[in-house]
This record gives sequence, structure tokens and C-alpha cells, in this order.
Amino acid sequence: MTMTSNDLYRTAEQCLLAPYNLTPANLDSVFGQMFAHRVDYADLYFQYARSEGWSLEEGIVKSGSFNIEQGVGVRAISGEKTAFAYSDEISLAALQSAAQATRAIAAQSGDGRAPLLRHGAVTPPLYAALDPIAALADAEKVRLLERLEGYARAVDKRVVEVMASLAGTWEVVLVARSDGRMMADVRPLVRVSLSVIMEQDGRREQGAAGGGGRCDYAYFSDAMLRDYAARAVHQASINLAAKPAPAGSMTVVLGSGWPGILLHEAIGHGLEGDFNRKGSSAFAGRVGERVAARGVSVVDDGTIADRRGSLSVDDEGNPTQCTSLIEDGILVGVAPTGNGRRESFAHLPLPRMTNTYMLNGDKDPKEIIASVKKGLYAANFGGGQVDITSGKFVFSAAEAYLIENGRITTPVKGATLIGNGPDVLRRVTMIGNDMALDPGVGTCGKEGQSVPVGVGQPTLKIEGLTVGGTA
Repeated sequence: MTMTSNDLYRTAEQCLLAPYNLTPANLDSVFGQMFAHRVDYADLYFQYARSEGWSLEEGIVKSGSFNIEQGVGVRAISGEKTAFAYSDEISLAALQSAAQATRAIAAQSGDGRAPLLRHGAVTPPLYAALDPIAALADAEKVRLLERLEGYARAVDKRVVEVMASLAGTWEVVLVARSDGRMMADVRPLVRVSLSVIMEQDGRREQGAAGGGGRCDYAYFSDAMLRDYAARAVHQASINLAAKPAPAGSMTVVLGSGWPGILLHEAIGHGLEGDFNRKGSSAFAGRVGERVAARGVSVVDDGTIADRRGSLSVDDEGNPTQCTSLIEDGILVGVAPTGNGRRESFAHLPLPRMTNTYMLNGDKDPKEIIASVKKGLYAANFGGGQVDITSGKFVFSAAEAYLIENGRITTPVKGATLIGNGPDVLRRVTMIGNDMALDPGVGTCGKEGQSVPVGVGQPTLKIEGLTVGGTA
């Protein structure tokens, strides 16, 4: 179902204002209360969200959860000071109380002006306003997980355990701003996760797969579920055959798609506005400088239809954009770009990534592999850590192989990639033409807030990267 801007406002007002006898005029009066003191900017963030989760283990759906979250956050900015209050009660009294709390930062005189709220111009929504929770009966959700388990066990008889989960959210937001604009969005989100354990000769190894996006459960066709099963079992079977990974400085080739999580963590966070404004990022003060090898171009794009990290408007009411961060190795400075995001009404918005990826180069991935005499091919990643200030990172490879004389050979286990984000960018020597986005599984944490994101990259060749191994 495609919604117009008016449909979005109507849905938001029906969910967030009408049940509580609130009108735009009431919101105008709340702004007037805040601006009775000297405030530079203020906004009201209303949110209603229904979410569910189902999990299967040992052939049984063992848990299911359902949650409703609603409330409003009130923010005021005066100079360098920000005040924030929130309430899980949506009412005029709660709004007035929160507004009163935010006035503590303001100067004592103001004009009491109200913004005269009006609907802001909205670009066409990037996803249909589907409600995944209501679109599929609970019994069908259980059967979806059971089918997924059956597909995984059918791939390989060595599969001894299967864990699968299904999650869905339907979220409605309304942002009213002191510049008079009022923006709305309806945001579906679904995800399937699969983990398998395989056993052979007393040794057990794990593999994982999954995906999703801003759609409903119809996205998870049988073909899609079979693909998740094949990928998870393949990863586990590779790890069963893997030998201990070597250690040392070597050439590393990163696969396309999900390995872009290294780009997101080691580089993307360092380019977020708050870290640079504070001067705490390794990239601070370097706009216009060469920070990467020629050919390296990185964007953050919140406008890709149906993607997990996309938003029609951000949590400050600004349309998202495709923003260039690095162009041909040069760090680019940008104006505000629709990257204000928050976990919920109870959190302040922060500069956050949406879908962050490196653009294509001109090399065939086979050519990249063929150019390596001895090195490591990291096809998929697990977890990792990064220090924003220094740019140092450590990432574990969930699926990796040796490269010997231009060929991918022995699978290895226990490989960790250790380095520095800005330094790694300069060590890129070949960029593939196979850019892929991740399947829709990313969640990013920052200052205690988690938001859905996307990552991606083409195959990359990096010289002299430190590999921590177990051999």
C-alpha cells in the first residue's frame, strides 16, 4: 500500500493525537509556553510502536513477545545548552509539564510566539506503510520458523541444532518543530535470523544468516528462507573444515556486502558530526584532506527503498539524503543531512548513520584474488570493537580462507583483523566492481541507543593489515 503525505499525517494524527484529544493548536500552545522564555529551537517527538519477537529452538517455538511503546519527547535548545524531557503519557498536561522542565535552560525573557504548525513537504515515502504484525496470523509466523528449521536440517545431516527468530515492528512518528513544520512517518521493519550448529567427529561449529528490511513478512518467501538456510549451513561447514588462522602482517581481501561493517564501525562513526564537532574523532579538522587511497568513495544513503537503514524522514523531521563522506579519497564536509536519529521518544536525537557503503571500483573480484600471492580472504564478519578517538579496531572473521598463489584455498578459523580506520583506507590498493549491501541485519549502538542500519562495499584488497590468528 502506497501512502501519500496526507495519508501519513492522517495515520500519525489518528495514532498519536486524536486518541488523546490533542490538536495542532494544542501543540502550538506548548511551543508558546516554551518560547515565553528565550529558546532558539524546540521540537516535540511523538512515537507509537508495536513490536513482536518469536524464537525457535530444538524444534519448538519457545518464546514469543509483544510490546507497545508510546510517548513524547520534548527538546529545547538555547545557545550551547539542550534540555530534554519525555513522558510515556501522551496528554496536554504531560506536554505542558515536559515543556516546563525544558525551560530551565532558557533566558528569562521571550516573546511567547507559537509556530503555527503546518504539514511540511515530504518526499515520496521510501517504503509502504505495511503492518507486519497484523499482516500474518500468529500460527503462520510459527510455521515460517518451522519451515526455516526444516530447510536448514535438510541441507546437511550434520546439523544438530537450529535456532531461528522472527521480529517485526510497526512504528508511527510525528515530529512537530518550532519552525512551524510538522512531519510524519510510518515505519515497518522485519527481520529473520538463523543460527545452526554442525557436528562432525566430536567437533562443533556455528554458522549464521538472515535478513529483512522495511516491509512485511511476505518478504520471506520460501526461496529466501532456503537461501538463509544454505548460507548458514555453508558457513558452519566451512568452519568445521577450517585450520587455525595464521598471524602477522599480510594482504587481506574483504568480501563484498556485510564486511562493510568494518567500514561502518572503523570509519563511519568517526565521520559523524558530534564526534567531529567535539574534536574527538580521528577525522576531526581534516575536511578537504586526503584520508584514503585514490578510488575510495564512501556515502551514507538513507534514501534506498525498503532498506533496513533507510528513513523517509529522520527523527528531527528532515528528509534523508545520499551524502558523500569521502570522494576519491578526499574527506568531504557537509551540511545537516537528515541523519538525526533516536532509539525512541525517551532519547535525544544523535548524528547517526543510515546505509553506509563504499562505491564500486573497476576491478573484477577474480582479478583481485589472482593478484595476491599470499594473504587472507575474509568472506564474512562476526563482531568487532572500535575506538572512535584513535580509529583503532579489532574485528573477527566469521568465514575466512587463505589465498595462495592467486587462489582461495584452505578455510581458516580464529582470524581477527586489527588496525586503524584512517590507516586502512590508505592501504586499499584494489576496489572491486561488485558492490553489495548487507542482507538487512545491522543494528548500531551509540551512547546507549540502538538503531537499524545498513552497510555495504565491493570486494577490497588491503595491503599490510595486521591479522591476529591462532596458528
